[in-house]
Amino acid sequence: MLSLHAHDPGPPLVGHLPMGTAPDDARPVRVDSRALSRDGRPWLPVMGEFHFSRFPESLWRRELLLMRAGGIDLVATYLFWNHHEEVRGRLRFDGNRDVRRFVGLCAELGLAVSVRIGPWSHGECRNGGFPDWLSDVDCAPRTDDGAYLALVRPYYAAIAEQLAGLWWGDGGPVVAVQVENELYDQPGHLATLRALAEEVGIHAPLWTATGWGAARLPPDVVLPVYGGYPEAFWEDAFDGWAREVRRHYFPTPIRDDHAIGADLRTTAPQGSGSDDTRYPYATCEVGGGMAIAYHRRPLIPAADVSALALAKLASGSAWQGYYLYHGCSQRLDLTTTNQESHAGGYPNDLPVVDYDFQAPLGQYGQVRPSFAALRLQHLFLRDCGVDLAPAGLHLPDERPSSLDDRRTPRWSVRWSGGPAFLFVTNHQPHEQLPDHHDVRFEVALGDRTVRLPAEGVTIPSGASFAWPIGHRVGRVELAWASAMPVGRFTVDGVLTAVFVATAGITPQFAMPAGTRVEGAPVDGRGVVTVAIPGPGAVVTATTTDGEVARLLVLDEENGLRLQRVTVDGIDALVLCDEPLVVDGDTAWVETTADHLDVSFLPAPEQVAGEPHGAFTRVRLTVPRTSHEPVAEPVRAEPVRAEPVRAEAQAPPTRTGGPRHRASAPLEQDFEHAAVVRVDVPAEALHGDDEVLLVLDYTGDVARAYVGERLVADHFWHGPEWEIGLRRFADQVVEHGVEIKVLPRPPDSAVYVDHSVRARYKAALDTARVESVRLVRRARVELW
Repeated sequence: MLSLHAHDPGPPLVGHLPMGTAPDDARPVRVDSRALSRDGRPWLPVMGEFHFSRFPESLWRRELLLMRAGGIDLVATYLFWNHHEEVRGRLRFDGNRDVRRFVGLCAELGLAVSVRIGPWSHGECRNGGFPDWLSDVDCAPRTDDGAYLALVRPYYAAIAEQLAGLWWGDGGPVVAVQVENELYDQPGHLATLRALAEEVGIHAPLWTATGWGAARLPPDVVLPVYGGYPEAFWEDAFDGWAREVRRHYFPTPIRDDHAIGADLRTTAPQGSGSDDTRYPYATCEVGGGMAIAYHRRPLIPAADVSALALAKLASGSAWQGYYLYHGCSQRLDLTTTNQESHAGGYPNDLPVVDYDFQAPLGQYGQVRPSFAALRLQHLFLRDCGVDLAPAGLHLPDERPSSLDDRRTPRWSVRWSGGPAFLFVTNHQPHEQLPDHHDVRFEVALGDRTVRLPAEGVTIPSGASFAWPIGHRVGRVELAWASAMPVGRFTVDGVLTAVFVATAGITPQFAMPAGTRVEGAPVDGRGVVTVAIPGPGAVVTATTTDGEVARLLVLDEENGLRLQRVTVDGIDALVLCDEPLVVDGDTAWVETTADHLDVSFLPAPEQVAGEPHGAFTRVRLTVPRTSHEPVAEPVRAEPVRAEPVRAEAQAPPTRTGGPRHRASAPLEQDFEHAAVVRVDVPAEALHGDDEVLLVLDYTGDVARAYVGERLVADHFWHGPEWEIGLRRFADQVVEHGVEIKVLPRPPDSAVYVDHSVRARYKAALDTARVESVRLVRRARVELW
């Protein structure tokens, strides 16, 4: 029996926390020492980072709709100074720099916004986003130097002008503003930046600053926000897992992360820079993936992302913010390359174009497995966030002894007097955690003790989940459940609670005494066992006074397909392998498959289909034409890939930057690359669907050119290379795509995941495109 004793910590601290100067009483947003509230109710924001100025403006709306479909309700975005004022005094907010249009689209779609206004932003942007001309000015950047502030003021004023009327207090979506980024030792400067921003017209109820690395922040001026990643491209190319990153897979009261940005610091952080009892635990950079640097190229499976996110909730997170949630591309229309590189004095060489980040939504809007894994957690937060947000963290007495302890179960409880939630995290990257056998939990909540489940269970390796303690479904209050709650709906007049089981654990539900149960066996203790969860696993519970509630218990596979949409003003559940987007009166999915099953509960009036358990299933046929091969070898029609130059010469081994890490090949090295030309027929790019050119190659690095224009680049790390063609369609038809591949320098120190090292070894003497195909994400409208 694993035991934990929780004590109600009493009321949270209020009254001294960082708020805006003029919060809107009509739409109040408040913060205390445990949680945020909006409109008088606890609010646990689910925030996803998407950089508008690094993505084509014509596609913003689609991508924001996909983010919303993934459960995001707050969009974070950087404003990079050098994107908006590359030439001193010439401020630009046109095209995909148009922050007003982007924020307006967020408002239209019901998404709140957090703007990260810098002036120094980082985001793997050269000079942290500082314009080149700043280095020619006699000033001390990132300080209260008057000459520097005189340059920041007009930039902030321009942002204020662009977003006039879109601030939260004006009825707009901008609820939070972050000043600077990763500034550790200038608390006075952070306070100055907030005051300066407010002076020029930037207003929001929430003001934040990054708190990691023991940052010293001005008390009660900014809310500390934290992060944590599954891997770290900024570590050296050693064969192993970055040690500080391990912490993020344990429930822990430690909010700080000394790993993020550590390669840019000159001194090691000591302790924690903020009073953790004074502020709620807020995050802005929970890793949605990880970037690829030349010297270190980690591979991030979906489970690494979702387990980390759940571990943050298990550690008390009251604001779940992902970086990146949507991948993007470095700008190519500036006078210099825009990525972090050795040439700019950074320790790391990043791709010139690619900033995909292996994110839940990729650089070209690809939907990754981590999207569904996180969406399931977001359904849990939508259902239980009001109770979870203010709930305090409680840890068992017996907990892991070190970051290397893989034997001790990792679990926690969140509770502050109301419903409680038990979290288990039994997954971490690189090093498999063991199964835990015959596990039961004993949780003392004040003077009440709960034991669950009814008998010992095996917690499988890789499992991460949340179970409720005290979960009300109308008049039926479950004492506990060994499955994750993800929604409560009224279906045919009956309140229905939906749960998702963890693979390998039979879900059980502790019913109130005297409850009549139909649909599953119930023992003498009132414990209902659902032996086979799935779309047809429906349990009906009737209380002694005649109140009826239902439980729908899905298996984990269908849980990952589960979505919640609003159709004709009614909440509906959907099972679908692809995100279902409801946009006003239109609903659509995008898929690469030939057929797609979509199941609804309840079925909208526009949908008729066959029964599928509690759902109604519709099978969609995706229109295809002969010029759209799902897979074709290199030389097959209609995707012609003609070798231009088969021989390639490896570039010399180079190191650079302050840490002397392996450097990426230079532009002139690609004059000696193997070259393949890919011709794409015009009809393949007809329409608005995204078409991906998918390449498998052997080599170290590759670049894609359309005419003379570099459009994509790639550091090989295992997965196939995907290039979205929609944004270059006309030029691709005219010029084709030229792929250049270089082999590895013989002595370069580069880390790749152990699962792909044998393949990477072949790149020492080979540079070759192995296969190429077109993949269309076809849009299918349901109504």
